[in-house]
Amino acid sequence: MLSHLLAKAGIDSTVIEVRSHQEISETVRAGILEHGTVNLLVDSGVSDRVLRKGDRHDGIELRFNGESHRIDFKDLVGESVWLYPQTDVFTDLAARRKADGGDVRYSVTDTSVHDLEGRPKVWFTDADGVESEIQSDFLVGADGSRSHCRFQIPEAHRKWYFHEYPFAWFGILAEAPRSSDELIYANSANGFALISQRTETVQRMYFQCDPRENVAEWDDDRIWAEFRSRVNGNGFELKEGPVIEKMVLPFRSFVHTPMRHGNLFLAGDAAHTVPPTGAKGLNLAIHDVKVLFEGLDSHYNAGSGRLLETYSDRALERVWKAQQFSYWMTTMLHTPADADDFSRARQLGELNSVVSSRHGMAYLAEAYTGWPGAR
Repeated sequence: MLSHLLAKAGIDSTVIEVRSHQEISETVRAGILEHGTVNLLVDSGVSDRVLRKGDRHDGIELRFNGESHRIDFKDLVGESVWLYPQTDVFTDLAARRKADGGDVRYSVTDTSVHDLEGRPKVWFTDADGVESEIQSDFLVGADGSRSHCRFQIPEAHRKWYFHEYPFAWFGILAEAPRSSDELIYANSANGFALISQRTETVQRMYFQCDPRENVAEWDDDRIWAEFRSRVNGNGFELKEGPVIEKMVLPFRSFVHTPMRHGNLFLAGDAAHTVPPTGAKGLNLAIHDVKVLFEGLDSHYNAGSGRLLETYSDRALERVWKAQQFSYWMTTMLHTPADADDFSRARQLGELNSVVSSRHGMAYLAEAYTGWPGAR
């Protein structure tokens, strides 16, 4: 996305990617896109496929005590989100960069970065086995949660924030019709469940589990019994079918500060990760890129360094808002294994407070669909 925006502004860039195009395009991931992310994809000319093929969701359901409570995004804040898998976002972006002649190098190996406080260099071996070096004005480390780039920042110049959660998600893909047209976030005494969608015939769903859970010990009957115990009731029943994929997804909250060192900038999961409950991961990465592009554009085309100098602070303002929202959604909806009667009753009181207050629902709706852009 960043290379696309830079190209539109007449700024050269090279993308170095360790995975192959095929590997990325075949890595199945869910995706809820905020309205700002959708607007950036469409308005910058990447593709309008998200509008044609994606599913616009105007709300979600919070389900607890066996009853559903709809959070109407359109009514509360006038916005929507789109269900559009991350793999499709990648496909659109990769096709746009290829069509525009972008310099994107897949399947590289032996990557290392140097001279971060001067003119950064990247050493790597390309897909044909040729050792290469690229020198640049700036380097962007958008290399994921196991980022190589962030580890090159001296410890004295960085601070890390962690929060580990005592649970994970057991995720499945199932051949089944949709149980709901919108996402269902279910809280129950047996734990959390999320009912999501993929297509008319394949669905993605999750339930809270122990991070050490072994997927091999779960057959289809046991999986569906677990979902039923958390979601079904008061006339609602999941539509079930064969489970075609299952996995355990541990998660944590993490923030790296600052998001710049010398002429290295961090973006996306390299700088921060959030639990998936708030649907913020990809959207935060896209927002980082938007803020960073504004700084680079101002530097090259307006001769001003102010936006680049304030990139970290501007990006982190939204990161911490997203961390708070994701933490709140996670702790409100998941039931700790050691929860006592007070904790359970307090949690239900919190959920009731949200759904019984227009202001409470509006906060959830605004955060879920995406706050206004950075200053």
